[in-house]
Amino acid sequence: MIKVETSKSVNNKKLNYRQKKKIKRYISLSMLWIFVGLTIFPIIWMVLASAIDQQGLLTGNIHPQLKNVLTNYHDMWTNIKFGLYFRNSLIIVTSTTIIALVIAILAGYALARFKFIGSNLFGVATLGTQMIPGILFLLPLYLIFLQIQQTIGLRMINTYHGIILTYSAFYIPFSIWILRGFFASIPMEIEEAARIDGCTQFSAFIRVILPLAVPGIIATAIYIFLMAWDELLFAWVLTTTSDVQTIPVGIRLFVGNYQNRYDLLMAASTVVTIPVTLMFFLLQKYFISGMTAGAVKG
Repeated sequence: MIKVETSKSVNNKKLNYRQKKKIKRYISLSMLWIFVGLTIFPIIWMVLASAIDQQGLLTGNIHPQLKNVLTNYHDMWTNIKFGLYFRNSLIIVTSTTIIALVIAILAGYALARFKFIGSNLFGVATLGTQMIPGILFLLPLYLIFLQIQQTIGLRMINTYHGIILTYSAFYIPFSIWILRGFFASIPMEIEEAARIDGCTQFSAFIRVILPLAVPGIIATAIYIFLMAWDELLFAWVLTTTSDVQTIPVGIRLFVGNYQNRYDLLMAASTVVTIPVTLMFFLLQKYFISGMTAGAVKG
């Protein structure tokens, strides 16, 4: 009799444990879906609002229509020369990504493979720069650019090279930190084997290490591209004409200068979101693997 009661007690405990586990799982999934819904809702609203006319947005008459889509997106491209801002962003962001990525690759590899006086301190300092708010650099950077222009005659404000230099300086430190950890996670024996086969240090780096580091390089490139693509504050201050201004600055002009055209603002935001969204989803496998691999060792 005692054995039967014990068996029932054990079964009841197992049943209670499974029920509690299911309840916790349902709660976790519910919280996850709520979080996903709150995250996606602004994006869905942005796309829907781009298909509503200005009067409908102001009065709350939410009726997306195809004719509004055609009108809003056409006006968006023509009212403030949105194509010009798009071109400027591509030039600036692509150049920044290439420059910052090349420097970060070389510096990250050097920090991971070579030990020199102050190497550890330098590695920590690159990460420490990210703890300083970027807005603190705004005024000093602007004054430095003015001083350069007055001293040697090189114009830095309202130029491609000025904003590219600024963005590159901002995103290189953290990119070095990411790639340093990724290069450190690649076994040294692979490089030594290449050296034994006749490769020099540089050829082993080009032929062996870089192909293995592709996920980390892609992850770093995505990080630089996304950060530079969305940056507004420095682009707003360091550029003054539409010949150099980027997309975030162009979108900002829909508020205030153009009678607060929220319909065009939503259309422009949708267009800007599409390239980065496609890039992330196409390369998300490399982005995730690169970020996690770089965190293994550093």
